[in-house]
Parts: sequence; structure tokens; C-alpha cells
Amino acid sequence: MRLRPTVTRDLRSVLYPIDGVPNRRLNTHVFPDCSMTRIDSSTSEDLPFILIVMGVSGSGKTTIGQWLSAKLGCSFLDADDFHPPGNVRKMAVGDALTDEDRWPWLEILAAKIHEHIHNKQPMVMACSALKQAYRRVLRVDSACVRFVYLKGDYDTILRRMHMRQSHFMKASLLKSQFEALEEPSRATVVNIEASPSEIGSAIWRELEL
Repeated sequence: MRLRPTVTRDLRSVLYPIDGVPNRRLNTHVFPDCSMTRIDSSTSEDLPFILIVMGVSGSGKTTIGQWLSAKLGCSFLDADDFHPPGNVRKMAVGDALTDEDRWPWLEILAAKIHEHIHNKQPMVMACSALKQAYRRVLRVDSACVRFVYLKGDYDTILRRMHMRQSHFMKASLLKSQFEALEEPSRATVVNIEASPSEIGSAIWRELEL
């Protein structure tokens, strides 16, 4: 079943077009280069739906990713669970990761995505994917891998991080994440100030899931 671009209706408080201007025509900021397919056992040529929910730490990637995976009835992976031990130790003491730290981690994630595509298994993944170069690694197959960017300002996310418990990512690292962030041009962009259910429902309607 093909998932078609849709018209933005009353979602302007939740969904941003890329240029920040509400789009009254077909919503071409959503996956402009090709349509997505959901897996269908009757059509062996279909590719699985792979959705990567991205953004800085504290933007709600895990919450929204789990919400979407539950609605879709597919698996959910949190990229944080695949960091090598050395990366976890660095973040736990407040040291920012370098590109060299992230490449092995990104390769692990890319292998997971490739595995799901090969096995025709749809998946939702939560991953920071801060830089364009990182997203190129994760976009294993542009025909089925798509991104949702959870966008929020520094102060809002910092408040959220101070309320979080039992996470190795220190709030003091948020500034380095914003400095590293390269906002995507090929993604559905979502305002995180809405409630999780509003965000999830808006993404659901926008992508016609």
C-alpha cells in the first residue's frame, strides 16, 4: 500500500514545512523524492517502512518512536541502546562525542536498518542523527528510509532533560548537540511543544499511516 503525500490542514501548530511557511499545495516537504511503501505479504517487491525519529537528546524521540511503532505494529529500536561502552562512559561524565566516536555506532545502526530491509520488516528507530553525514549513513535505501525531525528550542529541551532520570546523557551536553545539529531538508518537521499524543497523531495523519 502506497503512502501518499497529503495536504496540510490544521496542523500548522504541530507540523512545520521546511521553510517555515504553511504549504497550501501538496505537502512536498514530506518525503519529496519518492513515496513510501508498507510491507504487504501479497507483493514481494514492496519494501518495508523504515522511519527514523531524529532530534537532539531530550526532544522526545523514544516516546514518539514507541508511540508510532505501537500504532504501526512494528519493531522499535532506540539507537542509544547500541552505543559502544566507550561512548556511554564519555557521555556519562559529560564529555561530548566526536565524529570518530560516532562512526562505529552509526555503522551498527545502518546494519540494523539493512537487516530489517533485507527481511522486509518495518521498523521505527529513535536516533539523534544530528548531521547530514550521519543521515547519509542511515539512509541505507532512500526508497523506504524516512526521517521525522522533532524540533524544539534549547530552553524547552533543557527543562525536559533536567526532569529525566536514569539516562546516561548529561544535560550539560545539550549545547554541544545543538552546535552539531544540521537541520534536515528531507524530513517531516514537528514542533515538540505539543503533547506526545498530538505529535504522534499529527505524524500519523501527515504520513497517512
